[in-house]
Amino acid sequence: MTLVLDILTTAAILYGVSAGLLIVFGVMKIINFAHGAFLTVGGYAALLVTNLGWNPWWSLPVAFAIGGFLGAVVERLVMKPLYQRPLDAILATWGLAIVMGQCITLVFDRGVQFVQSPLSGAFDFAGSSYSSYRLLMIPLSLAVVGVLGWMMNGSRLGLVTRAVIMNEDLARGLGINTSLVRLATFSLGAGLAGLAGSLITPLSSVDPNMGVPWLVNAFMIVMVSGVSLVSLGIACLVLGGAQVLVSTWANPILGGLTIVVLAALILRVRPEGFARG
Repeated sequence: MTLVLDILTTAAILYGVSAGLLIVFGVMKIINFAHGAFLTVGGYAALLVTNLGWNPWWSLPVAFAIGGFLGAVVERLVMKPLYQRPLDAILATWGLAIVMGQCITLVFDRGVQFVQSPLSGAFDFAGSSYSSYRLLMIPLSLAVVGVLGWMMNGSRLGLVTRAVIMNEDLARGLGINTSLVRLATFSLGAGLAGLAGSLITPLSSVDPNMGVPWLVNAFMIVMVSGVSLVSLGIACLVLGGAQVLVSTWANPILGGLTIVVLAALILRVRPEGFARG
């Protein structure tokens, strides 16, 4: 039972980490390599809440708000001038990640720090004792799925966003403000990254490079899943489950390589990944 819970919670965590990257990639057709830096910002937002002595639950809205605000600033100042130069835009996000990491280091130093968990203790289930906070990742991830699903399929923002995804030139010709859609999308993606960073921080620690390994895994998962929220869930469950199994039955170091290697093999055999073709 513990192994099953490890797989489910790992998949839930990976979904939360990857959702923001998928949203940006789906609309803007750009891999945001600053995604890991926004994750780190979310982690330090949680640290700020802890240092201020606030209730740890405040770290979630604070991290989302800070991430979304920084995302809006970055989109207007960095991304918008590069829309017609996608390769330059990708390189710009890579450089931005380095700049953000150095700024975080200047303010908070390089030391590893810890935050207060919003939920402590263990939950007894089917004869097994399991971390209550890790279990919380499952309903929180489902909540993210529900909100994003509603936004994409049940709101005007979702309608215009899907129009931009399908054919941006036609959407612009129909009077849709694609520039505003890009701003909202990048801000939402950055906000989700900040939220994910605040959620994963109590499970590990905070340091200026905490977002780098998560970025690599999120990048490979998004490549496998395409632009579908459903495919993203499948990819997280399959690749995250494989990582847990390899780490448990073989070696944690090999487990850390599982997602990258398995994703590369899947894309070699099925270039469209888990997206419905």
